[in-house]
Amino acid sequence: MARYGMVIDLDKCTGCRACMVACKVENNTPQANFWMNVFRFEEGEFPNSRIWFMPRPCMHCDNAPCVKVCPVGARFKRLDGLTATDWERCIGCRYCEVACPYGVNYFNWKEPAENQYLDWDDAFLNGANVPYANPDLALAYGPEERRTAGGGQNKGVVEKCTFCVHRLEKGLLPACADICPTHAIHFGDLDDPNSDVSKLLQQRASFRLLEDAGTEPRVHYLGGHPPDAGTRQIEEIKVRVER
Repeated sequence: MARYGMVIDLDKCTGCRACMVACKVENNTPQANFWMNVFRFEEGEFPNSRIWFMPRPCMHCDNAPCVKVCPVGARFKRLDGLTATDWERCIGCRYCEVACPYGVNYFNWKEPAENQYLDWDDAFLNGANVPYANPDLALAYGPEERRTAGGGQNKGVVEKCTFCVHRLEKGLLPACADICPTHAIHFGDLDDPNSDVSKLLQQRASFRLLEDAGTEPRVHYLGGHPPDAGTRQIEEIKVRVER
């Protein structure tokens, strides 16, 4: 079985945030919830300064702390290793949100119809979901037959990046990798030596975020370096609306 992972080339990322938009539209995530974030950093001082960007999806850790703390098994590892959330089983305790060192979890505070950018009852929309109604998001996936795709289905549950599991089941790339105009985001089977992600990791040096935490993340970065004390983060595209 495939061991899915992602390789992100920081030398190619221009910070356009097309991946953020594609993720939101594809997964129908609630207002202010961004499963993919692109962080902007500044190094050095003028005139010897540099700005660079770092996309950050869920790391889908092999040793995922969020899975360990879930008291009801709603957060689990699929047989292919993806870290998934069964939103029908989630009780909203938010232990996973606290346990995750990467800050990828979002809690749904509102009913789905109230947590979108436009009013579902607006005559212009004719009752359609926003940004669009994708029936694939309501299906059960994997050998486990559990509902893990998409966002905003229920109030009081925690959700996060799924690597677009509903697209993977059709042989498609996650929306972020598919849309990236500079081909900075690569996705595939880390155990397949002929896959693009495996070849990239063989050809170039890479790093993972918070490797010393022992989470064994499946997202690898090429180029650049992990943010450190000498790097000033000047913009964080991440908004949590808790009301």
